[in-house]
Amino acid sequence: MEENTTIFGIRAIIEAIESNASINKVYLQKGLRGELFFQLDKLLKKNKISVSVVPTEKLDRLSKHNNHQGAVAKISPVDFHDLETLIENTINSNKTPLFLLLDQISDVRNFGAIIRTAECTGVNGIIIQKSGSAPVNAETIKTSAGAAFKVPICKVDHIKDAIFQLQAADIKLVAATEKTEDSIFDIDFKQPIAIVMGSEHKGVSKSVLKMVDYKAKLPLLGEISSLNVSVACGAFLYETVRQRN
Repeated sequence: MEENTTIFGIRAIIEAIESNASINKVYLQKGLRGELFFQLDKLLKKNKISVSVVPTEKLDRLSKHNNHQGAVAKISPVDFHDLETLIENTINSNKTPLFLLLDQISDVRNFGAIIRTAECTGVNGIIIQKSGSAPVNAETIKTSAGAAFKVPICKVDHIKDAIFQLQAADIKLVAATEKTEDSIFDIDFKQPIAIVMGSEHKGVSKSVLKMVDYKAKLPLLGEISSLNVSVACGAFLYETVRQRN
């Protein structure tokens, strides 16, 4: 799978971007110059594609020593969905909406585990940010046990964009955070809901916490002060399942 998601060569990457391919990341050789490079650089910035500047040895490994011209890109093996269309289709299906917003979750194993649980609990869609989020790559798909092909995933410029769209559709936002006195068991998950899970190190960002409708925490009875984000996400999703059933 990994071989099928790697392209190399500046012109090939430019064409992929212009064809709206879902690019996870682009690796560029340090000191790269030239008209074609500047065209690529402009497109990368315009589309907010993640970039790493690396030595040529790294590019040689990524391209399996093919003529990479100083540029290698990793393309997502799954197609991303349009959020507005997904929300509309979910509402029209007469199902009670259940979405997941992942605020800067960066570990691919956590991401894959969350996707797997989301598929098992009937999540209508997962929303991630274009920059700063874990990519949908071969490892993500492996950890998800293939669920990444079954759960719609949307990419937005910023999580706040998704919040505005969801709230406009009367879908309530509940953030998983320790910065509240409200328990997960105090939240009504039977209504249209989008659950917000924060990054592994910082949790849900302060700016996002100001925008959500509810905040909720899990009871922690031991000495450790937090759960792994994929485990916490599973608890929130299965509380939703419990209430709705």
